[in-house]
Amino acid sequence: MSRRKKATAQPEETAPGPSRAAGGCVLAVLVLALGAVLFAILGTLAVLVVWAAGGVALWRGARSVPSAANPAPPPASEGAENTKPQFTIVEDRKGHCTVQWQKGVNGS
Repeated sequence: MSRRKKATAQPEETAPGPSRAAGGCVLAVLVLALGAVLFAILGTLAVLVVWAAGGVALWRGARSVPSAANPAPPPASEGAENTKPQFTIVEDRKGHCTVQWQKGVNGS
């Protein structure tokens, strides 16, 4: 009697995808190469171009204000001076908290 060996299912090996670090390194090399070519061709004008690009980036960064994920509750309406807002902080997923506002309760 002959015995057959059972075929065991082995997981397929997948090639790892490109990492973000590798993409960042490629981008840095491209920027440095472009900068070197720019400085070689234009000389002093290249310095002014780099300063202008940095100034534009700084200006755009200062103008953009991220929107709040959980904005503050609206101000209390007239006649609601005796109410206090209540809120609960809930951790809906690891490392991420959400603030849940509730209607005010009369203070004592």
